[in-house]
Amino acid sequence: MKKIIFSVLTFSLFACNSAKEATIEVASPSEWVQNATIYEVNIRQYTPEGTFAAFEAKLPQLKELGVDILWFMPIQPIGKLNRKAVGDSFVQDLANPDYDKYWGSPYSISDYKAVNPKYGTVEDFKRIIAKCHDMGIKVILDWVGNHTAWDNAWITAHPDWYTHDSTGKITDPIGEDGKSWGWTDVADLNYKNKEMRVEMIKSMQFWVTECDLDGFRCDVAMEVPTDFWNEARVALETIKPMFMLAESETHKPDQFDKAFDAYYGWEMHHVFNKLAKGEVTASEIIRVVKNKDSINGTRAFPMNFITNHDENSWNGTIGERLGESWKAMAVLSYGLRGMPLIYSGQEVGLNHRLSFFGKDEIDWKGKDAKDYFGFYQSLNRIKSDKAMATTSAMVFPKALQGKNTITVDRGENAEYRIVVNVSSTADASYPKSALEGYGVDLSDKYDAATGVLDAWGYIVLKKK
Repeated sequence: MKKIIFSVLTFSLFACNSAKEATIEVASPSEWVQNATIYEVNIRQYTPEGTFAAFEAKLPQLKELGVDILWFMPIQPIGKLNRKAVGDSFVQDLANPDYDKYWGSPYSISDYKAVNPKYGTVEDFKRIIAKCHDMGIKVILDWVGNHTAWDNAWITAHPDWYTHDSTGKITDPIGEDGKSWGWTDVADLNYKNKEMRVEMIKSMQFWVTECDLDGFRCDVAMEVPTDFWNEARVALETIKPMFMLAESETHKPDQFDKAFDAYYGWEMHHVFNKLAKGEVTASEIIRVVKNKDSINGTRAFPMNFITNHDENSWNGTIGERLGESWKAMAVLSYGLRGMPLIYSGQEVGLNHRLSFFGKDEIDWKGKDAKDYFGFYQSLNRIKSDKAMATTSAMVFPKALQGKNTITVDRGENAEYRIVVNVSSTADASYPKSALEGYGVDLSDKYDAATGVLDAWGYIVLKKK
């Protein structure tokens, strides 16, 4: 993780609707971020009903699991025009009786200030947030600021709020190479338009003032101008302190200095996948950590993960990508400095690629569900220790690194020592002296008598 500065930060900006400079004090989101685990809620697939009311009954289990922040995937109504069904196919006949079974992409939003009626109402969401706050859990919402559905009211009322091609037609998102991303169910927004920016910020503020939301996960944040995110952060902080997570790890001026507290640990995620395939060695973990710190600075920190909604739906389940290495990689996602992520169903061993465009369902009663739950519950307990906080020290002791094993010391006095075998072969070379003064908190595939750390084994040590 990268350190959060607790001193007050000052932002200056020119408001979209005023040429007068405004200065406002913006504080980082306090201590509740320090030891937090974030949990991604796919409300559509969480229960057979796919509603807020059905999900609400699951809150005690999430409290028992030990998560601290719930990130809700987009909850707004989904556009009908050009709605995607499967892959790149569309459901064009709105009168088709089967139309409604294709829920479409949750990232195709037709109304920023409303709730998808399939889920419930704004009041339902407000009630969930209030209950979460009573439990000591914070709530953030996925914010899709790069594009809207084709039947969003903005399209008709304000076509100038969108990007147009050479023929004057509104376009879907286009890359720097001039090619479509393939997201043809959405229309690209034009951030050169100041009126649109003002309305976008007002839409974000709605959820904070109306529902007492605690922050946002910002979709494809790198494709939206950083100065907009800076403006939005300042405006939101006039209401309450925010936690802002960027779906980005690409450094742009000020992006990880002002607007965001955390960013996606994509590169480390890919390292986990490569380690599982034997394509890289343990040293790659250290290289990526040092590289990200040097590029992105040390105020913001990475969100570490072994799966999320995109990875699960498009790139494969944890079992498909990581195989037997999954526990080792999960331990690393917690042991490295950063905020660990749990995706819906991950805590019970989700082994199914959930549909992205349609209604699907998580199997909560797999044969090993209790074991998975206990494993992540233990990791969350360890993460809650102040020595594992986002601002606590992280050191890779040089003498204890190996080709197949990585050692991470956490805390100012190395209160935790985390050792992981990131290979498919046993490692008997780890010195027993490195364990002196520590007790084993959590371990797997480790033989204390012989000192052998078997393939994909790990030891989480805590100072006595």
